[in-house]
Amino acid sequence: MSGYFAPDSMVVKALSARAVGLTYGQRALALGALKSDLFVGTAQHTTHRQSPYTRLGLTARLFEAVFLGTKEEADRALAFTAKRHATVRGTMGVDGGPAYPVGSTYSAADPRSMWWTAAFTLDSVEFMYDALVRRLKDREREELFEGFVAWAELFGMPRSGAPSTYAEHRATYDAWLVSDEPFLTDEARLIGRHLAGTSGYALPFRPVSSPALATVVQGSLPPVAREHYGIPWGIRDEASWQAVSRASRLAHGGVPLLARTPLLSGRSAEFYKVVQRGEKKLLSRGGVSIPGVSDVDPPYGPLSVSA
Repeated sequence: MSGYFAPDSMVVKALSARAVGLTYGQRALALGALKSDLFVGTAQHTTHRQSPYTRLGLTARLFEAVFLGTKEEADRALAFTAKRHATVRGTMGVDGGPAYPVGSTYSAADPRSMWWTAAFTLDSVEFMYDALVRRLKDREREELFEGFVAWAELFGMPRSGAPSTYAEHRATYDAWLVSDEPFLTDEARLIGRHLAGTSGYALPFRPVSSPALATVVQGSLPPVAREHYGIPWGIRDEASWQAVSRASRLAHGGVPLLARTPLLSGRSAEFYKVVQRGEKKLLSRGGVSIPGVSDVDPPYGPLSVSA
């Protein structure tokens, strides 16, 4: 059974690239945390404070099911997500900066919020494909954008919630990133730095705890985002990032047959499950996934949910 996206579409090509599928999520989450209404709205409604990697793995599998799965798989993922998002509305329990002070409202059903969630994902998929696979052509960027608009619409966003063109999206997104609006709550900073590997990863298996992954995530962040997080970045760091990205592009472009093998291409759901199993093992031993977040009470107090 076919899916919602054609096998030769740019979104399928991009999400099927293993280098993208295993890295775009960390970058998207680190950047998305700068949008404080999205971050706090999610944090105030999560059921996975003690097991954040389980939640992140589930989210990645749901996204992949819609992009790469059959329509039946996608419809199950969409129905599950809609049920979870139905209750995500309320007021900011902590200060989210000048744009979103305490008491500001948020809703997962707001079309602009829905697009911003897609925009962070699109930006990270686009960037990682450029850096780790090959540079996209202009028409491919347009096609990738349209694919993400269609993806957001499947999750319930009206077309009017998205920019009209890729150029408009790019201009809006880039302007926002360097504006005064991006803001990190204390918890967002802790989580983002952890996802970027600034103090290592607690999960007990090498693919996730590898310094190379930290180099990829941190190197992929825009300099302004590293500044927000207080992530130092010097000449040696940049050289390491450039070496990793060059090696990845060479593997994809220099050895065409290798690029089409399961090693570098295909669905990544099984890898996401490995992360979830690793977290379960860590927790069973009394470990903590994200110190300072997973082992403390949330800073929000009782949920304040609007009618």
